[in-house]
Amino acid sequence: MQFIEGGVTAAKGFLAGGIHCGIRKNKSKADLAMIFSKTPCAAAGVYTQNLVKGAPILVTRKNIADGRAQAVICNSGNANTCNADGEKKAWRMCEIAGEALGIDPHDVIVASTGVIGQILPIAPIENAAPALAALLNENGSNMAAKAIMTTDTIEKECAVKITLGDKEVRIGGISKGSGMIHPNMATMLCFVTTDCAISVPMLQKAIKAAADTTFNMTSVDGDTSTNDTLAIMANGEAENEEITEENEAYKTFLEALTAVCRKLSMMMAGDGEGATKLLICKTTGAKDWETAKTVAKSVICSSLLKAAMFGEDANWGRVLCAIGYAGADIDINKVDVSFKSAYGQVDVCVNGAGINFSEEEAAKVLHEKEITILVELNSGDAEAEAFGCDLTYDYVKINGDYRT
Repeated sequence: MQFIEGGVTAAKGFLAGGIHCGIRKNKSKADLAMIFSKTPCAAAGVYTQNLVKGAPILVTRKNIADGRAQAVICNSGNANTCNADGEKKAWRMCEIAGEALGIDPHDVIVASTGVIGQILPIAPIENAAPALAALLNENGSNMAAKAIMTTDTIEKECAVKITLGDKEVRIGGISKGSGMIHPNMATMLCFVTTDCAISVPMLQKAIKAAADTTFNMTSVDGDTSTNDTLAIMANGEAENEEITEENEAYKTFLEALTAVCRKLSMMMAGDGEGATKLLICKTTGAKDWETAKTVAKSVICSSLLKAAMFGEDANWGRVLCAIGYAGADIDINKVDVSFKSAYGQVDVCVNGAGINFSEEEAAKVLHEKEITILVELNSGDAEAEAFGCDLTYDYVKINGDYRT
């Protein structure tokens, strides 16, 4: 497996682009994205677990119930959620995309992100769609990535290539997410494309498995969004032997898909609203993956720990506290904790008790932009990772006036 450039247009047959249509007041920010496959695709998705779901999710679920899609249309600046005309507007977006691209509107994945509870203006999308469709190109991934951003400070895209048999297969994705992200389908959106030939059941199985260990292990602030969508389209243009069962080709594909999702998850966590640091909790030595997952997620979600990381304070007691209320069946007297970064590693706790360490060296370790919290449970061989960020003053500032 090799990481490559190209994002959602790295795979054969995919075009993408983004444009400012007028939903957002700032004309310098794109707010409408499209992704298009020249040929029909197998399609699958994973969505928010919030009972309040954005209208685009309801429409997308219906559209890809048959396992088919050929395009994505997504706006930013307005989430089209909790509106009486939400589904009507979401379906109209599918019609608009279908008209502009010359495809069946039922083969369109629709998504929206932004403020909840405000009526989505449809005229800007209708007016801009033909121009957007005309500018779609094989280098348009970055344009699309920018167009789906809300409070994100950087665009997020990633791609890899693998070999299946004697065929090169590519997988690429773009995502957005900076706040309102919690481990229930990480507000996040992610669109993945691949030229792999794979059946719909195997594609659904793969995207769910990849999400469970990446996006569902990502938290910024403990809030589960209403619009979270992870959708994947596979057009088969790599011409590999179609994956129809859990064989070696499937395992290789899943590994590559997970790598793309993991990279995008880390980019979202590191770009959390107001964040200055990416936090990774790696739990090892668990009796099973469920235990490892529970512990890692609990640690990464601790507001006290997140604040300590912002202050570059090696307050390991907050790690143990988060482990203690995680609800996992562990022996706290076997737990070891360390902090690690590009500067080095400092061990702070062994067998559930503090040990002597240099606070000065620990502060240097925590001064880096990426911090790994190592939790060894010493009770088995299962492990898991969770991704998050520090909690800063700016998080409150951003969310204090987000709507106004």
